[in-house]
Amino acid sequence: MLKQYWKTTCKMIGLVKPLTLYMIVAILMGIAGFLCSTFIPVFGAMGILNIIGMDTVLPLQQIFIAILAFAVLRGILRYAEQASNHYIAFRLLALIRDKLFRALRKLCPAKLEGRDRGNLIALLTADVELLEVFYAHTISPTAIAIGMSLIMSIFIGSYHFVLGFYALFAYLVLGAFVPAYVATRGKDVARRFRDASGELGSHVLDSLRGLEESLQYKMGESRLKEMKEKSDHLASLEKKLKEGIGHNQAVTNTIVLALSVVFLWIAMHFVSYGSLDFGGILIPFVAFVSSFGPVLALANLGSTLQPTFAAASRVFEILEEKPMVEEVKNGNRPEFTGANVSNVNFTYETNGDNVEILKDFTLPIEKNKMIGLVGKSGSGKSTLLKLLMRFWDCNEGEIALSDVSIKEWDTDWLRQQESYMTQDTHLFQDTIENNIKLAKWNATREEIIEACKKASIHEFILSLPNGYETQVGELGDTLSGGERQRIGLARAFLHDAPFLLLDEPTSNLDSLNEAVILKSLVEQKAEKTVILVSHRESTIRMADEIYHVHNGRRSS
Repeated sequence: MLKQYWKTTCKMIGLVKPLTLYMIVAILMGIAGFLCSTFIPVFGAMGILNIIGMDTVLPLQQIFIAILAFAVLRGILRYAEQASNHYIAFRLLALIRDKLFRALRKLCPAKLEGRDRGNLIALLTADVELLEVFYAHTISPTAIAIGMSLIMSIFIGSYHFVLGFYALFAYLVLGAFVPAYVATRGKDVARRFRDASGELGSHVLDSLRGLEESLQYKMGESRLKEMKEKSDHLASLEKKLKEGIGHNQAVTNTIVLALSVVFLWIAMHFVSYGSLDFGGILIPFVAFVSSFGPVLALANLGSTLQPTFAAASRVFEILEEKPMVEEVKNGNRPEFTGANVSNVNFTYETNGDNVEILKDFTLPIEKNKMIGLVGKSGSGKSTLLKLLMRFWDCNEGEIALSDVSIKEWDTDWLRQQESYMTQDTHLFQDTIENNIKLAKWNATREEIIEACKKASIHEFILSLPNGYETQVGELGDTLSGGERQRIGLARAFLHDAPFLLLDEPTSNLDSLNEAVILKSLVEQKAEKTVILVSHRESTIRMADEIYHVHNGRRSS
């Protein structure tokens, strides 16, 4: 378990490299600040010795001036240290989010299909936020504790070497052994707590999206009951975490008291033998008990870091997960001249079982032809389009565009040559124009209007109060299924790729709008190569060649 903690710690520290200079500054200011706070009571002890007539290094007036200076400097240095640490932390959180989104992009869609969306949202938000504890309150405090322990051990050892070695032993106990003990006690609870938090978030998100269905079918009470059960489970795990933190703090405080008593006993033992005088006890003892701050911060971190390490493990699982399809950079960039699917076999894993989708599938796709695919749901039609987009790689056989295997194509260039429309059009919470411009971000308004006319959506958009600037709402919930589908088609037309992949493009449309769209497709047949997947006879009959797909096999 400690080995796993060490691996996670090394990975997290490795991300600090770009901000090393800021970290060094934070550590130096932290050490200076703690020295100031530690030597305030030490100089106070010197003042007491001066008042009772014992010799001290400094006169009483200079001692008071030094105490005042230490107090002012402590405040300034503490602020500067915390500002540096939090600057580092928030810069790194932004960096980690960027890395996570890049990792998710590489994993998508093959590794993310069917994955719990609510859990991913919890990971990207709450789990990443928890890493702030490590970057702002762990790395520099650890270095500060090490530096302070060495400095104070030398200072205390200047009065008697045995006291110096004992102080170093005490700092090791509080700064190393106690955090290690605390960290191993609640790791499993912390990981379960983070997983349960993600599950609850997913359930709430799912319930909100399905609110109308829950009301219609009187499932509201059932959903609330499930939510309460998940909340209660999460609360019970949080209670265990809090109980663990209370127990750990009690143990830490008891150890501090015991170490202080033993230090005093050892010092008095030397007095009895004449090795130390009263001043030789007072100043080292005051220095010892006032120097626990940095190592106590580490001891208490053992509790607060449990959820942080659990969150970090979840984050690194995503960052280190290997994508099913490795994108090709600087690959081939041929012009599109047609495609060919040869003897393709494809299976994917679901619930531990391998499900065969395509078997020995062959399909020639000539340039400037419209190919129609029909077949029952689950027969492999949509999967074929995803293979052509190289969202997955086939297990056997080959898919080639322009007589070049798509595995050798530059991935970005490949997808520039293809316009892909799925059965379900996803809309972002933005304007209609920006949702369409996803296909071509630098498109002019005229280009957008032309694409919308082809998709038979232009007149509808103009009828809206704000036209193309109308907000579509979350997931496009202010629009009907047919309107969302036509926006998806407008995207495909705006992308203007030579190879169009359309998966049920008119399934939610009335006959009039379907006719307009089919007319647009027919007009582009001379310039585009189209694969059209549809159950509608009125749609598929426009194709030049029609193939039936049954149980992953093709027939004419």
